[in-house]
Amino acid sequence: MNGFKTAVLLAGLTAFFVFVGRMLGGQQGMTFAFIIALGMNAFAYWFSDKMVLRMYRAQEVTEAEAPELYGIVRRLSMKAGLPMPRVYIIPQEQPNAFATGRNPRHAAVAVTQGIMRLLTPEELSGVIGHELSHVKHRDILISSVAAVIAGAISYLANMAQWAMIFGGGRRDSDEGNPVGAILMMILAPIIALIIQMAISRAREYSADSSGAELAGNPRYLSNALRKLGYASKAIPMQANAATAHMFIVNPFRGRSLMNLFSTHPPIEERIRRLEGQ
Repeated sequence: MNGFKTAVLLAGLTAFFVFVGRMLGGQQGMTFAFIIALGMNAFAYWFSDKMVLRMYRAQEVTEAEAPELYGIVRRLSMKAGLPMPRVYIIPQEQPNAFATGRNPRHAAVAVTQGIMRLLTPEELSGVIGHELSHVKHRDILISSVAAVIAGAISYLANMAQWAMIFGGGRRDSDEGNPVGAILMMILAPIIALIIQMAISRAREYSADSSGAELAGNPRYLSNALRKLGYASKAIPMQANAATAHMFIVNPFRGRSLMNLFSTHPPIEERIRRLEGQ
């Protein structure tokens, strides 16, 4: 079923990407956007996980290098009936984590240095259970693809802004509507973010529930989320907005503007649901 959802997502985002191209550059812009979208979809499927991991300078670790973390991932993977994913550590202090990869056989779980210092082993198992639930339900491909395409939409709008500045506002028969182009430059990044929100919010509740069951106690994850919520307000994170929906908690939670367009459901509501299980 999630394979079908991924196909629908790719088709929908491609259509939107082409529409943005049409508004910004007319027929030529639409054709260019369509060609780029085809290549981008292929790239997102095969390489989005590597791109995201490289973006955060995540370092793969072995069992000898991170025995506690590796042991938790291995134990919960076996319990979930999943292949052992690759394990990465992100050199950032904000406590956070995400999973990525095109399918369970090519999955990776990444955690920050900060989360390993903040959480107890039980709380960390709740977080890992959440991320492995994303892997099991194949949410990770959808999240990774959405991150790539949302970033590309924002980049396309940014390119159009510079094109209009240096193009002097000229228009010929094959160019898009300048008013429409200006609107799309403003709205495209917002619409891309809304797409991420729609993808992410419902999936977080599901991953919380099944991840807590996998870890063995809902309190492990609820206590972890409580700590992560406080820490995300106090400790900044160098993050890309296009990938915010991939993390277990919003890395921009401490910024009021980002809160208006949060890709995550409220932590308080997630905790309430977990502790009501």
